[in-house]
Amino acid sequence: MRSAQITRNTLETQITVNINLDGTGVSQFSTGLGFLDHMLDQIARHGMMDIEVNAKGDLHIDAHHTVEDIGITLGQAFAKAVGDKKGIRRYGHAYVPLDEALSRVVLDVSGRPGLEFGCTFTRAAIGDFDVDLIHEFFQGFVNHANVTLHIDNLKGHNAHHQAETIFKAFGRALRVAVELDARMAGIMPSTKGSL
Repeated sequence: MRSAQITRNTLETQITVNINLDGTGVSQFSTGLGFLDHMLDQIARHGMMDIEVNAKGDLHIDAHHTVEDIGITLGQAFAKAVGDKKGIRRYGHAYVPLDEALSRVVLDVSGRPGLEFGCTFTRAAIGDFDVDLIHEFFQGFVNHANVTLHIDNLKGHNAHHQAETIFKAFGRALRVAVELDARMAGIMPSTKGSL
């Protein structure tokens, strides 16, 4: 099984992430941020990955450090779990609708961090969750997972729906990208010979 555990401790946050890329979508979250837990569950469920996140952060200040550092730690765990990348499909994409909202996520397990984030949320907060932190989560993830990630919310009036379609599409695209391709068994999916 392709799995990893990463612990990150700073003066601002203490985070442990467990991930199994070949799981069944089982998840367990304790972040202190209910909306983020809901979004992380979308990644696990639609990515068919088992993910556990335990986080304690300086939420008395705001959620920024906690959300960003969860993205960083999840990215580190992903990079460790995916290993040498031989035999994976490498690329993944997904379109996901939710009522009036529609998002597209395209990614490349490229070994190069890059984020293009195209979403104008219709409001500044979902409950008490600052929507700017969604970008920070994905920026932290790509910087440490070393993936190229394009996220576009194509339609949507309800900010919760916009966010949920992004996280669901991300999970599905990630699932496709890390699937083992029988035709590529033991082969590096790059003409350079490494990713």
